[in-house]
Amino acid sequence: MRVYRVKDYDEMSKKAATILAAQIVSGPEKALGLATGSTPAGAYRYLCKWYQEGILDFSEIRTMNLDEYRGISREDSQSYYYFMKENLFGHVNIKEENTFIPDGEREDADAVCREYEALIQSTGGVGLQLLGLGRNGHIGFNEPSDSFIKECHCVSLALSTIEANKRFFENAEDVPRQAYTMGIGTIMSAEKILLLASGEEKADALSRMLGGPITPRVPASILQLHRDVTVIADEAALSKI
Repeated sequence: MRVYRVKDYDEMSKKAATILAAQIVSGPEKALGLATGSTPAGAYRYLCKWYQEGILDFSEIRTMNLDEYRGISREDSQSYYYFMKENLFGHVNIKEENTFIPDGEREDADAVCREYEALIQSTGGVGLQLLGLGRNGHIGFNEPSDSFIKECHCVSLALSTIEANKRFFENAEDVPRQAYTMGIGTIMSAEKILLLASGEEKADALSRMLGGPITPRVPASILQLHRDVTVIADEAALSKI
């Protein structure tokens, strides 16, 4: 595991974008695993900028997103489909048919998870998976639990996750209570993993992820066992290391 200490969010974002850009250029035949939220948004801005400058080409890239809220339409401004369109897909030359996100509108949760897992495997898996880090140590929406869930599944969100995400909604009651997420096994099957962490509120989770025991109570701790993980974190996030 490689850990890069950077000064702040912008430096983290630029370094992450450089790694993502290298993957886009060198490994377009493998899907790029993407994440949502405020953590990767800065990296996406750099990727859009470099595309507009003629440095990057997304025309042959396939993407697989980590997760999506359950019971939310694509057109909803809080859906992760909408987030990706606003922050990346709508600003580069990626083909819409090459972008994949769990279907949050379907009622049959088992079918959504089963089909998304099969889709990931049928396309040859993920070359590089981008991750953020939850305050409680979650990756994707794999919340602290008694076991690591291997494949794509529907999860009930922890109260701490709802609390963290309510800033994107008018009030906490509007935050969906369930989400679809890649499982721990699916994430671990990626050839490379890039995890980003910024801010003092991530310091405890990052400390437990890097130096604590491997436990499903801290889902990100499983990354200690992956063969190729890069962590980019700013000084605030690394303040407890």
